Amino acid sequence: MELNSKKLERTSQIIYYSISIILCLFLILLSSKIIGDLDSTTKSPEPENFENKSALATLNKDSEKYTTDLENLYSKKETIDKTIAAAKEIFANEKQSFDNWLQTRKTLGSPDKDQEVIDRAKKLDDFYAVEQGWRTQLNTLQNQIDETEKKAQGVQESINKEKALAYKQYEKEQKQYELKVFLIRLVFVTPILILGIFFFVRYRQHKFWPLFFGFTLFSLYAFFFGLVPYLPSYGGYVRYSVGVILSAGIGYYAIKHIRQFIEQKQAELKVPTQERAKKVQAEVAEKALDKHFCPSCGKDFLLRKWDFPITKITEIDAYKYVTPFCRHCGLVLFKDCRNCGTKNFAHLPFCSSCGTKVSVDE
Repeated sequence: MELNSKKLERTSQIIYYSISIILCLFLILLSSKIIGDLDSTTKSPEPENFENKSALATLNKDSEKYTTDLENLYSKKETIDKTIAAAKEIFANEKQSFDNWLQTRKTLGSPDKDQEVIDRAKKLDDFYAVEQGWRTQLNTLQNQIDETEKKAQGVQESINKEKALAYKQYEKEQKQYELKVFLIRLVFVTPILILGIFFFVRYRQHKFWPLFFGFTLFSLYAFFFGLVPYLPSYGGYVRYSVGVILSAGIGYYAIKHIRQFIEQKQAELKVPTQERAKKVQAEVAEKALDKHFCPSCGKDFLLRKWDFPITKITEIDAYKYVTPFCRHCGLVLFKDCRNCGTKNFAHLPFCSSCGTKVSVDE
């Protein structure tokens, strides 16, 4: 079985990152269990714990009494409303009947009917008096309902006031509880975060870097998901201040290392090309050839049609798009094999035609 270095490299990267992720996941599960047990050491407060039980019991009892009284009063009111409606309908019918009879009497003009007119009018007044009596009872009942509702409202306001006082005490205790939880998590997460940063800075190139990288991923998760959500807010000042500090710290670190890298590359480009060529690693050379960039300065070494010198138009097609040396930093890129004369990428170890070892020193 032939060894395919590119496939091996890709497979190795997949395995390495898989190891890091799997280790990170199990560390997250373990830490979640530990943090959960740590959080259980302090009990979360409940609003009910701060309520005045005896006062609320009395108020709730009064509220239930007034609710029952209101239900009874509304039931009586509904009955009286129906009775008034019935009395009103009877009065209307009797009045209509009286009016019709009176009109008939006037037409006939019978004087012997005067007493009957008086009797029927009196009867009609009795029906009206009944309706008015029920309306008087309704008004009295409505006054009782209004008074009971006012008392019930007063009791409910007292209940709300008691609960508001209890909730105010609960909020104060809740802040203390959140601070305790944050401090517990801070004690647990801080060493993990420091260790994760140390592993990332110190062991990025270690042969067992996937293990250290997995722990670094876990430390970031522990910080951003296990600690930051529990950071006390105090109106947002603390969280925003921490965000500013983290942004400034990470930004300073990034800018510093980017500047160092740029300065390092600039210093490397000042070194003679032969010395720079000796430091090019095989992995970098393979990627440089695949992506057609100079392994020293990173610039593209392919030529465009308008870049060709007039005298070089007849070059072999396979190499007419490249130059032996980098146009930007002067590093040797392609050279002829000393054995067979085949042009090869100067930073790969062997000739692609005869297998002779290629040396950039020659």
